[in-house]
Amino acid sequence: MKVLVACEYSGIVRDAFLDEGHDAWSCDILPTETNSNRHIQGDVRDVLHWGWDMLMVAHPPCTRLCNSGVRWLFNPPNGKTKDQMWQELREGAQLFSDLLNAPIEKICIENPVMHKHAKKLIEGYRDFTQSIQPWQFGHGETKRTCLWLKNLTPLTPTDIVEGREARIHKMPPSANRGKERSRFYPGIAKAMARQWGNA
Repeated sequence: MKVLVACEYSGIVRDAFLDEGHDAWSCDILPTETNSNRHIQGDVRDVLHWGWDMLMVAHPPCTRLCNSGVRWLFNPPNGKTKDQMWQELREGAQLFSDLLNAPIEKICIENPVMHKHAKKLIEGYRDFTQSIQPWQFGHGETKRTCLWLKNLTPLTPTDIVEGREARIHKMPPSANRGKERSRFYPGIAKAMARQWGNA
């Protein structure tokens, strides 16, 4: 399959599909972290019509869409205004809309639980299909992730483990905190590639 992994610079999902023999590419406005020649740097919306015929796995930025950050819309952090927060929300909702409605046969979009203001702004919004946890796929952590699926079956857990820690929630402030909080789990990526790779 020709697979587009949207809004990914780590290469974790891209490489999981490559390992299963697929023609997989990542795309992000940031350069890839791995020196791979299978990364397109730029706005993913510019490549949605490049014949990604079977599947797209997308990780759009969730900072303004997720339920955990809704407070910032009404009490902006230092250095930001309410207008800026709502503009960022509109931009995030537009990107999610563009991915959800992309002309690709099989789609998966992952994001945390979304607040009502974001849902109202997303064109053709529908509730997520499935929510998963890292501990269902070999990682001893809790981080609920919702999947919006089109023409794909829900993922089946592959390795349920103990030691379920909220590591991401407890992560202290740092220069790399945003990147680390958004980093995808290899066990989930492998399950996606194996379970959806032959769908």
